[in-house]
Amino acid sequence: MVARVSTVAFEGIEGRAVDVQVQISAGNVAFNVVGLPDKAVAESRERVRSALIASGLALPAKRIIVNLAPADLPKEGSHYDLPIALGIMAAIGAIPADALAGYTVLGELALDGSITPVAGVLPAAIAANARGHGLICPFACGPEAAWASQDADILAPRSLIQLANHFKGDQVMARPEPAVAPSSGPLPDLRDIRGQESAKRVLEIAAAGGHNLLMSGPPGAGKSMLAQRLPSILPPLSPRELLEISMIQSVAGQLQNGALSSRRPFRAPHHSASMAALVGGGINARPGEISLAHHGVLFLDELPEFQPAVLDALRQPLETGEVMIARANHRTTYPARVQLVAAMNPCRCGHATDPGYACRRQPNDRCMAQYSARISGPLLDRIDLAIEVPAVTAADLILPPASEGSAEVAARVARARDLSARRYAALGLEGVATNAACPGSVLEEVAKPDEDGLRLIREAADAMRLSARGFHRILKVARTLADLDGEARVRRIHLAEAISYRTALDRRPVPA
Repeated sequence: MVARVSTVAFEGIEGRAVDVQVQISAGNVAFNVVGLPDKAVAESRERVRSALIASGLALPAKRIIVNLAPADLPKEGSHYDLPIALGIMAAIGAIPADALAGYTVLGELALDGSITPVAGVLPAAIAANARGHGLICPFACGPEAAWASQDADILAPRSLIQLANHFKGDQVMARPEPAVAPSSGPLPDLRDIRGQESAKRVLEIAAAGGHNLLMSGPPGAGKSMLAQRLPSILPPLSPRELLEISMIQSVAGQLQNGALSSRRPFRAPHHSASMAALVGGGINARPGEISLAHHGVLFLDELPEFQPAVLDALRQPLETGEVMIARANHRTTYPARVQLVAAMNPCRCGHATDPGYACRRQPNDRCMAQYSARISGPLLDRIDLAIEVPAVTAADLILPPASEGSAEVAARVARARDLSARRYAALGLEGVATNAACPGSVLEEVAKPDEDGLRLIREAADAMRLSARGFHRILKVARTLADLDGEARVRRIHLAEAISYRTALDRRPVPA
């Protein structure tokens, strides 16, 4: 007799069905797991053995073979412990043979028989619901799984004994309830920023259109403070965005107690981050910072201090909105639709633009050029808005707090985003809600300038030698400016302001 239990293997944020087949037969005493298991799966034999003994069950002195089908799909992670243990329990008659029919199972076992949390429960629950299955998962992950469907049959036991008692009818488990993570406090407010009115204006434009932003200025000018306040003016997550973000966090094991967070991600990796940490990878091809910032903000402070190869790895994800991690035996794709916000000093010493400052090592222009040359041109071409953030003066610091804070700016951003979302929905563009994500095929239709604006953009394209990407990004920013003004047509004044934010990229000194 072969006992069968359904579980999943993860390919990105998708759960692929895996059939756990357990056979107990006469022969030499052995316990083998086959089907391309990794080290964590192979070690499940000892965890399963100890958990069953702690639960009052002993493995029979027979040959136990566990096959994870399909056999050519790599199996990674510790979540195979529970389906293997339940398959053995069904094979020896400890639970009814048909009790596991219609369930997808995942969970890690402790040596005392308790079931501990695992990553990826939310994608597994969604995949199980799509196949018409219920889900058996660890107790701590139950609130996470409950988000998959209100009608799904979800069991979240604390231990093997509790689950066995449920199947025997001795103890009935209640269905877990969906949970939302409690707020960790109010977000930083724009009212905290003294001065920097131009930078606040650009931050509002970036939020309204989802545009990438680069801020350059001396140390202490407030670049990091501005970036940290961007989430406070972004609109709330839509249900679809919340689900996509939570699936990535679930696979990465970052959902605390199975509770989903309703805040947009804000990821700020250190400049020593490796390529695998930033774009994803490693032995198990885990999502990187750019995927963990999906539908949120990826803030790269001290941009030129990142390794050039690491920064260039962002070029394709920024353009396509997803990152593909290729390995010898499989490929994994993660969503990566992020808003890139970067900050940098004008040079390594940081004061090259200060009046009267002279670099001790070399002329200021050469110092600035060598520092900024660490950022490749193709990456800069993907920046929509570039501004110089000047140093804050003492006169700015003693001013009273600004009368306008994040709430007022967020209201204008919400109105602009609503206009763009309705525009793209009317065009049938599913998944496009911001001007930054507008495909080039419809850009000239939605952002066609008036006659004066058309002459201006033609002159600017020739003078600035714009690439096709740069040309389109200027149109996207102009479309956002028109949305903020509530105008249906892009006019010359919108294009002029959009071009001004692009010229900062062309004023960079060239290394000698």
